[in-house]
Amino acid sequence: MGKRILFLCSRNKLRSPTAETVFGSYPGVEVDSAGLNPDAEMQLTEEQVEWADLILVMEKSHRTRLNRKFGRHLARKRVAVLNIPDNYDYMEQTLVELLKSRCAPYLPAT
Repeated sequence: MGKRILFLCSRNKLRSPTAETVFGSYPGVEVDSAGLNPDAEMQLTEEQVEWADLILVMEKSHRTRLNRKFGRHLARKRVAVLNIPDNYDYMEQTLVELLKSRCAPYLPAT
């Protein structure tokens, strides 16, 4: 079984689904994505938080909201902020390159 990485953004429409697609076939990892807003395509669940070994959020505000809503489930979870603003379209090449470089430290070596 690989490292389980959960990608979070606001609405699960652009950034986190792009990350899920980009790293979906990456060796040694399992990925999922969700959004923190009430109107997210896939709203974050307790089960997803429990499942994840590592939670990568796009912005600091996402980490704050994650802590507020799921704090008691984060005791032994690593949460990191990628600092990727909501300025990109789904699978936009610039976003893909940014995700690859910002996520590199958290991925198993290939």
